[in-house]
Amino acid sequence: MNVKRETGMERQENEDQDIEEQEKSKSQIKREMHELQALGKQLVGLPHKQLVNIPISDKLRQAVIAAKTLKHGAIRRQLQYIGKLMPKEDEASIRTALNELQQPHIEEVDAFHEVERWRDQLLRDDYDLLDELVNRFVNVDRQHVRQLIRNARKEQKQNKPPKSARLLFKYLIDIQGDY
Repeated sequence: MNVKRETGMERQENEDQDIEEQEKSKSQIKREMHELQALGKQLVGLPHKQLVNIPISDKLRQAVIAAKTLKHGAIRRQLQYIGKLMPKEDEASIRTALNELQQPHIEEVDAFHEVERWRDQLLRDDYDLLDELVNRFVNVDRQHVRQLIRNARKEQKQNKPPKSARLLFKYLIDIQGDY
């Protein structure tokens, strides 16, 4: 009689495989379905232009578009239906596409901060910056910028709303946007 005995390590490997093969608990399945429904709800909240760029099947896209027109209980049922369609989709690519859409573009934010710095420096009498802007952007009206700076300082001294500072900011955005 040839009986093979398992060593401790082999027994541990077999137990690990058994655990992996066991089905998920009912609560785990529910949690995952709720996560997928929440992802579907994010898809429903997207404008149609952005929804086109998300990598999903046509069936799911139609369900999402249909959900946009529904209200109350009907939307809840439609979201459950979307949640049932979601396991067939590539969840990682959908989440990646959503993250890319929801994050502000770093370049736009940097450009906005740059214009804010310009405005603040100009309001602190940095005329070297004004010369630099005139050299960098052809269509800068030096006289108009100086007038906006003078008016902004005057408004600040009189504790008035910063109308001219806002106009200066808008003007700087306009000249930057031209290039």
